[in-house]
Amino acid sequence: MGMTIAEKILAAKAGVSSVKPGELIMAKIDIALANDITAPLAIKAFEEVGAKEVFDPERIALVPDHFTPNKDIKAAQQAKMVREFAYRHSIKWYFEVGRVGIEHALLPEQGIVVPGDLVIGADSHTCTYGALGAFATGVGSTDLGCAIATGEVWLKVPPTIKFVVKGKKQKYVTGKDIILHIIGTIGVDGARYKAMEFAGEVIRELPMDERFTVCNMAIEAGGKTGIIEPDDITKEYVKDRAKREPVFYTSDEDAQYEKVYEMDITDLEPVVALPHLPENVKPVREVNDIEIDQVVIGSCTNGRITDLRQAAEILKGKKVHPRVRLIVIPATQEIWKQAMEEGLFEIFLEAGAAISCPTCGPCLGGHMGILAEGERAVATTNRNFVGRMGHPKSEVYLASPYVAAASAVLGRIAHPDEV
Repeated sequence: MGMTIAEKILAAKAGVSSVKPGELIMAKIDIALANDITAPLAIKAFEEVGAKEVFDPERIALVPDHFTPNKDIKAAQQAKMVREFAYRHSIKWYFEVGRVGIEHALLPEQGIVVPGDLVIGADSHTCTYGALGAFATGVGSTDLGCAIATGEVWLKVPPTIKFVVKGKKQKYVTGKDIILHIIGTIGVDGARYKAMEFAGEVIRELPMDERFTVCNMAIEAGGKTGIIEPDDITKEYVKDRAKREPVFYTSDEDAQYEKVYEMDITDLEPVVALPHLPENVKPVREVNDIEIDQVVIGSCTNGRITDLRQAAEILKGKKVHPRVRLIVIPATQEIWKQAMEEGLFEIFLEAGAAISCPTCGPCLGGHMGILAEGERAVATTNRNFVGRMGHPKSEVYLASPYVAAASAVLGRIAHPDEV
């Protein structure tokens, strides 16, 4: 019997010829990662089990991106703990402020994660790397601490749900709209502990940046991972950046799926996820009377160069509504530099936006854009739970960079066509 791409990767890392859903395996990891919030807990677990050395200093990434540049004394203490551990164990992939980026944009960009990898991270959006054809999943900090010591992880093989996305995209419809549409269809627990395999002509036409967005939000449907078979677009992306030899797995024709969804998105328009769940999805035109106070364009979901170009396309020659704060956060230093060189920053600044250094910042209610009571934000981030970006009585609306930029101009949720 054939295997899915997810099953093939797990079988290879477990050193067996095949695996099946529900099977328990011990698998060798290729990359383990943590950030400034989760790494301190992992370090404590590492020390509590009596470990003296990490399993491989070239297979660990420590990325202080959440509360950095340090927002307060506690954040500074956490960052210091991570920094000292990295120096003590000669961690190769430690990134300091000024060189750091948002972890799930930085690691693919730097070629640290490659197709065929098994990646675990003490961050739920580790599933982003599935866009490269890797099996990537979030784990708890305790699990990560033990994996840093042993180089192995215990996993239950998930069943796979396949999403075949067909049709022709309308103007302004992006990977963000597609994944929000999928989550809106199956719900926030519709793929709980499943591998979500994205396929079909629409997925194959997406650029890498939008594929990262799709896989990034698999966890918002409860997915264990999101994954896309590597193709020529993937190979072109990794060709000059991969730090290790990639392995390109594909699903067998007779692979067994728990369920297959076939979706024609020809009629799909730009959408927005209303508070307080990513499944609460509506077409933008149905909710364009909702006034807003803040717009955030960035995060591990939509802070890449394609996202910034889409936002700039809408903002060029326009002004941010006087009642709105627009915060633009390029996901990495390289993206920041590229956006500056392309003239995108001039567009943002002339429109009246604030531009931040790379940070997760407001996405998790950390810093650089916290919401007060009663305030509403449109954000290109991934979650809109109660209190996610600040006060419990604030609201977050999830959308694409196109919609976010249009909303910043009109001061309300807006379709890009309106500006």
